[in-house]
Amino acid sequence: MNVTTGPDSVNIGTLTQEEWDAWYGTFERALGGVPKAPEERRLWRGLTEVARSLAARSGDGIVGTAGAFFFQVSVPGGALVPAAGLTMVSVQPTHRRRGLLRAMMRRLLDDTRERGEPLALLTASEPDIYGRYGFGSAAVRLSLTIDSTRVALRTPEGTDAARLRLFPPELVLDRCEALYAQRIRSRPGALVRGPGWNRLPLLAPDAGRAAHSPLQCVTVDIAGEFSGYARYSVEPVWAAHGAEGIVHVRDVEASSPEAYAALWRYLFDLDLTSSVVAENRPTDDPLIHLVTDIRRCDARVLDSLYLRLVDVGSALATRTYAVPVDIVIEVDDEFCPWNTGRWRLSGDGKGAECTRTRQAADLALSARELGAVYLGGVSLHGPAAAGQVRELTIGALDHGAQAFRSATAPWLPYVAF
Repeated sequence: MNVTTGPDSVNIGTLTQEEWDAWYGTFERALGGVPKAPEERRLWRGLTEVARSLAARSGDGIVGTAGAFFFQVSVPGGALVPAAGLTMVSVQPTHRRRGLLRAMMRRLLDDTRERGEPLALLTASEPDIYGRYGFGSAAVRLSLTIDSTRVALRTPEGTDAARLRLFPPELVLDRCEALYAQRIRSRPGALVRGPGWNRLPLLAPDAGRAAHSPLQCVTVDIAGEFSGYARYSVEPVWAAHGAEGIVHVRDVEASSPEAYAALWRYLFDLDLTSSVVAENRPTDDPLIHLVTDIRRCDARVLDSLYLRLVDVGSALATRTYAVPVDIVIEVDDEFCPWNTGRWRLSGDGKGAECTRTRQAADLALSARELGAVYLGGVSLHGPAAAGQVRELTIGALDHGAQAFRSATAPWLPYVAF
């Protein structure tokens, strides 16, 4: 594919293995030019799906990058749906406003459709860009900075029976991954970690930050059973009056309330620390109910996972619905026009069907809004109040909003693209 605007022609083609270093370096420059640590760079090289990666080439070398990973993502009802995780998208500042991004997105989404993947996912460095390609903000994250000297935990009965042990993360990786895998289906937005992806949570703390300890892993056993883990690092901070270290929490998983509370109590009580930072937690995290003072947790909600339906019929049929639903939705999808039209959705908590229809529509919305509500964390009422969803049949908005909701908040547990 050639894109010719301005003084030179740019060819967009499939990446080769030999180009990977230059390609990834181009992507790093677009993000500010700070190189990744060698360990992280090696991991991404091994994970890159070259056949799904694009390089925009000109006489100046590689001037644009994009790619996709194959994932399975959990949706309401617990199904694991094939999805393309769009990644490494960048255009060099010398070649902006020439249609390169649009051309690469066109290639990626066409390829996703040809592969039969109903969904596309991404995390956005600049969120306003991707709405034009039909991506809606489908899951958010809770960021917490907790004053652990003034916030205590109300732990459930049985927490004191937990046995905590500290390990090098590598040594207990298999047990931690097995627990993570058991919990994926209960959380819309969670990703299956395929071969190689289990290494991502083990990367050393960001070298761009102040000095951190190596990554640590604490595990918890309840009645002799492995029941959870937390991975974290400590940033030593010293003030004139003493230690003010920061505990940076990477991830916490547990199979029971007692195990979960025991892990957080451990993180709150680490010596020479005064705060706990957890930048990526679900908005319905039980921790919110364990802390004694939510105001001193500096809780903020930030965007996280963006989602678009590549195949409306298949995507809507793969999830379940909170109440029985029978509704006709009119979809406007400018970038993927094969989705445009009316779709009859009928289903309940056991399954669903979604087929094209000529019946009159009950609701009308764009692909972007459909992506936002798909995982059940965004109510149809929100975009409707903003004029982005139109109710064409009285009562259809309430009916649809109840059906699409999820019992648990959608959440992307780790950034993989």
